[in-house]
Amino acid sequence: MDMVKKQKSGNQQSGAAEAVPPLFIFALRNVTEAAARTVYRTIGRGQRDESNALAAAAMRGELAKLPISATVVVGDAHKDVNNMSASLYNGEKIGDAARHTEFDIAVDPVEGTGYLAKGMTNAMAVIAMAPKGTLFEPGPAFYMEKFVAPKEAEGKVDPEAPVADKLSDLAKALGKPVSELTVFVLEKPRHNGLVESIYKAGARVALYPAGDVAGALMAAIPDSGIDALMGTGGLPEGIISACAIRAMGGVFLGRLDPQLMSEKAAVKAAGLDTKSWLKAKDWVRSDQVYFSATGITTGLLFSGVERTAGLERTETLIISGATGDRQNLITYRKLINDAPDGAIGSGQEIENA
Repeated sequence: MDMVKKQKSGNQQSGAAEAVPPLFIFALRNVTEAAARTVYRTIGRGQRDESNALAAAAMRGELAKLPISATVVVGDAHKDVNNMSASLYNGEKIGDAARHTEFDIAVDPVEGTGYLAKGMTNAMAVIAMAPKGTLFEPGPAFYMEKFVAPKEAEGKVDPEAPVADKLSDLAKALGKPVSELTVFVLEKPRHNGLVESIYKAGARVALYPAGDVAGALMAAIPDSGIDALMGTGGLPEGIISACAIRAMGGVFLGRLDPQLMSEKAAVKAAGLDTKSWLKAKDWVRSDQVYFSATGITTGLLFSGVERTAGLERTETLIISGATGDRQNLITYRKLINDAPDGAIGSGQEIENA
């Protein structure tokens, strides 16, 4: 396809699955939990930039402990030579290629930084990894239109169809009336028409100010209370979601949908296709993916970080493409020094449920 003409084609499979230790996914969880625990103190304090920098630094420290050589293909920023430590930027190298298995990384140290600063819902730390050369490289693109649904809808919904037709086809695939469908939509002015169309079709809308990844995963998980995700959100969040959905199953369709004039010009100059809808297997061209997300503030998918009675509680979702398994891990750590800065070294893990 034109959109991927400058990238490696085919369903590339790497030898990463054989080289990665079986418990690697459990080690990856430390990366997102470190970020979530570190930014706990910034919740609702208006510290958007500080929270992202803290989370990025915590992730970078934990990633350095893993037996990998990796490149950040989809980061939370392009390289800022004036403040390189403030983000995990596109093109950043992690680890030692001479000794370790090579990966592409898609990461968002804090998904929903603005809403975290306001103490709002659905903020999380999230990362996905796939063998080197298998993640779509977004270049100057930043926005993606998405359609996500459970695996029962595979091949049964045309993303180009009118909203009412899409919902009718989805309802048939799921075996329920349109009136029982609930669609996750980001609460943005650009979605006003979409929301009205969903209402007119007779379905429900779950509007959230943030939580693109959470909404996509909920839409792919059967009986989650969310039957589909529709609308335009961040492309990085889209690729991260595609990784998770490729691993656990579900329908993920996306196309580049630039919103700003500068983005439209840059995407056009890069020769990227904004018309074709691609499946999860196009956004990540391997099923050997690893995904971890930890709640920072409580939302649809899981609870946020909680501290009470000398204990710190985190909830993390991990998904392994090698097995297709997904697990929710609830961890309690004893706070040795209940310091206000929420330092990572302040807790000792005592229970994992």
